[in-house]
Amino acid sequence: MNNPLETLIIGTIILFVLCVLFWPGKGILANWKKLQKQSLKILIEDALKHLYDFEDKNISSTLHSLSGYLSISGDEAAKIAQKLKDISLIDIHNEKLLLTPDGRTYALKIIRVHRLWESYLADETGVKEKDWHLRAEEKEHYIDQEEANILAARMGNPAYDPHGDPIPTASGDLPVKKGKHLTEAAVGKVYKIVHIEDEPIAIYSQIVAMGLYPGMQLKIVEVTKEKIKFVAEGEECVLSPLIATNLTVAQIIIPEKIKKDFKTLSSLKIGEEGEVVGISRACRKQQRRRLLDFGIVPGTKIISELQGFSKDPIAYKIRGTLIALRKQQTDYIYIKK
Repeated sequence: MNNPLETLIIGTIILFVLCVLFWPGKGILANWKKLQKQSLKILIEDALKHLYDFEDKNISSTLHSLSGYLSISGDEAAKIAQKLKDISLIDIHNEKLLLTPDGRTYALKIIRVHRLWESYLADETGVKEKDWHLRAEEKEHYIDQEEANILAARMGNPAYDPHGDPIPTASGDLPVKKGKHLTEAAVGKVYKIVHIEDEPIAIYSQIVAMGLYPGMQLKIVEVTKEKIKFVAEGEECVLSPLIATNLTVAQIIIPEKIKKDFKTLSSLKIGEEGEVVGISRACRKQQRRRLLDFGIVPGTKIISELQGFSKDPIAYKIRGTLIALRKQQTDYIYIKK
C-alpha cells in the first residue's frame, strides 16, 4: 500500500504537468498551436509578397520560384499555393501563380508595413542601414493596419521608403516609380539615385559599403559592357553592370554643386582645423538633427583635439565645446581645410 504522502506528491506533480501542457490559452500545447498558426500566416504573407514582386517585374511566378523564395520543399509550396487558392487570394493558370484583386490588396498591406518600418528604422533609430530590410522582414507580420496608419501619420505619411521604394497608401494606391537603371545612363550627364534595390543582401551590402544612397548625385564618366564609372561626392566609383542594375537614377538638368574639392571631417588629423560646408544626405533625420544640435552647420570651424586608444571616437572642439564624434558620424560631415 502506497504512503498517503507519496501519493499526494505524485498526484500533485501529475496535476502540475497536465496544467503546464494543457492549460487553456497558456499551456505548451496552446502555445505550440499558436506558433503553428503564426508560421502558416508568415508563409502565406511572404508568398503573397513574392507573387506581387514577380508580377511587378513582369515575371511569372511558379511553385518552383515560390519554394525557392520561401526555402521550403516543392510539396510544401504546393500546399501553401492551394491554401491561397482556397481563400481566393490567388488563381493558378498553366502552372503560373497569379494574384487575385484580394490577394494584391493583402500583399500591398504587408508591403506598406514593411516599407513604413524601414522608414522608421532609418529616421528614428540608430539601426545600421544594411539591417533595415531584415528588421522590417521580421516586424511586418506583427503590425496591424491601424498601427501602420498611426506609424505613417507620426512620420508625416512618407511616399517613399529610405531605399526609394514607393510606400502604398492606406487605400492601396502607389506613388509613381521614377528613373531608369544606372546601366542605361549617358556619359557626361548628371543623375540622382532615386532607388536602391535591397535584395539580394550580398549586393546591397556592397552598395552600402561604397556609401551610395538615394539622393546622391552621380556624374557618369564611362559606360561599357564591363563597367560603369562615375564620380560621386568627389570620388570616382566603378561598378559592374550586375551591381549597377540595382541602382535606379533620374537625370538632373541643373545639378547641385558636386563636392569634389571637399573632405570629410574624419580626414582631419589631430590639431588640424576645418570649416563645415555641409552634411551628406545619407545622414538622415535623427542623426542629422543631433549633428545640427551640436552646431555643425555650414561655416562652423571645427578642430580635431583628442583621440582615444582606438581612435574612435575623437573629440572635436566645436563652438568652444569638446564633443566626441564617431567616425560613422564624421564621414557624413563635409569640410574644407
